[in-house]
Amino acid sequence: MPDMNLVVGSHDIVFITLDTLRYDVAQALFEAGELPVLGRFLPATGWERRHSPATFTYAAHQAFFAGFLPTPAAPGRHPRLFASAFAGSETTSPRTFAFEQASIPEALAARGYRTICIGGVGFFNKQTALGCVLPALFHESHWSAGMGVASRHSTEKQVALARELLAQNSCRTFLFINVAALHTPNRAYLPGCRADNLESHAAALRYVDQALAPLFDACAARAPTFAMVCSDHGSAYGEDGYRGHRVAHDSVWNVPYAHFFIPALIDAQATGAAS
Repeated sequence: MPDMNLVVGSHDIVFITLDTLRYDVAQALFEAGELPVLGRFLPATGWERRHSPATFTYAAHQAFFAGFLPTPAAPGRHPRLFASAFAGSETTSPRTFAFEQASIPEALAARGYRTICIGGVGFFNKQTALGCVLPALFHESHWSAGMGVASRHSTEKQVALARELLAQNSCRTFLFINVAALHTPNRAYLPGCRADNLESHAAALRYVDQALAPLFDACAARAPTFAMVCSDHGSAYGEDGYRGHRVAHDSVWNVPYAHFFIPALIDAQATGAAS
């Protein structure tokens, strides 16, 4: 666990939720060598299996933004990276970035960060009162139908916008992206598929992996970056009779998680020259 009190203020922070991604599918693709972009940043063992705090997007993200990221799937008290201060917290450690605000975006904004939300699924579309709640935590928020669940090229559009926004200023930035491509309907990512299934879910992840490459390149070219990538919940595809999510099933609770540093390219070049 990095000391987040040192990260905050010295690094850009990028938080990507791969909406609806199952742990078993994510890990299988990593082990098969089919995640060349994300795989560069994962440990040799691949994704960490964690438990989501909720079974659907809205509830999970409310928890995430308060500092309750997915919990390691092992017994014990696991220190958190971020924590909104409250009495009796047993998972706040000296390396936790604890804050008095109610959410991570608000806390980072209070410390000089530009906070950006790029939405994907409907809870970020700002078309209803409910769809405005999460985006309202940020200085600025963006959504379009082209970045939503019905768009075959949603992640590419999200990444293009993120690159544009990152290039607009040099101040510390907290960038959040909710990737919608894995959410139903994902059958468009598997030619000939007529109904969403585990294979189309995996095909959507392959698409997302390659689409994220320009974003990580932009981060490296801009500033040292701390990244968190995880799912908010999984999705059932017929296991035990369940389909979808918002149900308490292992296919929904178990999610992939990773955090990692992206060194600034200029720093990496300077280190290489010095050696």
